[in-house]
Formats: sequence, structure tokens, C-alpha cells
Amino acid sequence: MTPGRAGEHGRVQPRPSTGSDTIRAVLLRLVFAWLSNVVALFVATWITPADYGDDFWVLLVAALVFTIVNVFIRPIVILLALPAVILTLGLALILINTLMLYLTDWIVPSFETGSFWATLAAAVIVSIVNLILNLVLKPDERLRD
Repeated sequence: MTPGRAGEHGRVQPRPSTGSDTIRAVLLRLVFAWLSNVVALFVATWITPADYGDDFWVLLVAALVFTIVNVFIRPIVILLALPAVILTLGLALILINTLMLYLTDWIVPSFETGSFWATLAAAVIVSIVNLILNLVLKPDERLRD
């Protein structure tokens, strides 16, 4: 029986995934995360005192840096702060998100988040916007069978 054709009971057999399919899926997730962060940071800068100047490219770069920081650094920080995350029932994750936004502010000089409270508010807004975008736009993996 060849992959991708109907089997005994008429069900289509899934095609075996290749390395290029995996790379493509990871790249699509990263691009989606980056575009989602662009929208989320735009909304956060619109509501809070955070500022990216008048250059939209600064927002694009800040979203790219924020995506990279969230992919590589955030998991390490969460692992190190795991006892605090557990003890606070996940509320410490808001502070971790704030720290990631501060780190983005530090790396991208033209992107300013403002005071601690403004950055905290921006981190909450970014989290909410990303949650909504993921629920609305991201395809559900369970429906792909």
C-alpha cells in the first residue's frame, strides 16, 4: 500500500514526514510567531507608553528579537524559575514575560518599553493578543489526521 492512498477501510494513509517537512513546519511556526509578535507589540505600543518611534521597521526588528528571545532564552528562565512559577500558580510567568520584553528593549535601542509598570502592562497585552491570535489563526494540529 502506498502512502497517501486509501487503505482497507477507505481511510487515507498519512504520508511519512521527511526532514524537509519538519524544517518547513518549524519555519512556519517561527514566521507565525514573529508576525503574531508584530501585531501584539503594535497593540501594546498603542495602549501603553512603549514606543518604537515613527519607523515601522523598528517594530519589525523588535518583534523578531522578541521572538528569538522567547524561543531560546525564555524556556531557560522558566526552568530556572520553576519553583516560583509553581508556588505562584503561574503568575511568575507574567514577570518572566516582562523580563523578556525588557531584554528586547535592551537589545533593540530604538524600541523603548518605559517604566517597570508600563513594561508589565505591555507584557500582559502582548500575551493576551498572542493568545487571541493563536486561537483564531493557528490551525489546530489535532485536525490534520
